[in-house]
Amino acid sequence: MPGRVGLIVEYRGTRYCGWQLQPNGVSIQQLLEEAFRRMTGLETRMQAAARTDSGVHAQGQLVVFENPSRHEPQRLREGLNFHLPPDVVVLEAFEVPENFDPRRVAVGKHYRYTICCRRARPVFEAELVYHCPYPLDGSAMQRAALVVEGEHDFSAFRAADDENDTTVRRLDLCRWRAEPPLLRLEVFGRGFLKQMIRNLVGTMVEIGRGRWSADKMTELLSRGDRRRAGPTAPSSGLCLMRVFTDEESYQENLRLVAESINLSGEVNQ
Repeated sequence: MPGRVGLIVEYRGTRYCGWQLQPNGVSIQQLLEEAFRRMTGLETRMQAAARTDSGVHAQGQLVVFENPSRHEPQRLREGLNFHLPPDVVVLEAFEVPENFDPRRVAVGKHYRYTICCRRARPVFEAELVYHCPYPLDGSAMQRAALVVEGEHDFSAFRAADDENDTTVRRLDLCRWRAEPPLLRLEVFGRGFLKQMIRNLVGTMVEIGRGRWSADKMTELLSRGDRRRAGPTAPSSGLCLMRVFTDEESYQENLRLVAESINLSGEVNQ
């Protein structure tokens, strides 16, 4: 019977202009809606919990839509995957209540940013990382990351075209994990400004290279001037890992990730 359906979608964002429909490129939303139309002959509009930017990836994007067809969720999952390209896949499909809004029910999100820190360029993960061909001071970057945990005004790290009414956000976790030659920034938060994580990473890389001290983060939060912060890190390194819809699961995953992190010293080439 027709109803409201939720999806967990995984995608490699390299070839796409982000989640949202755009006039100048192919989006993930467009691919999913076209796959539904090919499968059922019907139209629907899909909503996501996070509007990932151009080139950003996802392992656990939450998508919701009205299902005007008679297909059950599992049949929809199979049919959508048949019509989707290889770099986009529906992992799960399930019924949700009629008032289920993916943006409103999301209590938190987990993002991961990955840097490959070695002189030789990566081959197998080239589209999934930010390649830094020089050593980074992991301890300094960790100190900078810890500064932004908690509630702050992140004006210095918002995109120029960000349209949010308020720039105050809370990061429940922001810490680097070393897996040489990779550095991964694990971020848990309730909400994010446009390009906020990538702008934080770009500033932390400048700190890791020794161009600024970790105290720079405190100054930037206080002044709120985007022009004083570092460059925007490439979208290739950013991935939406999971969207949480219940507080208990969010807190448990946050705790597990925090306990698994151990980073100190320089990350070598």
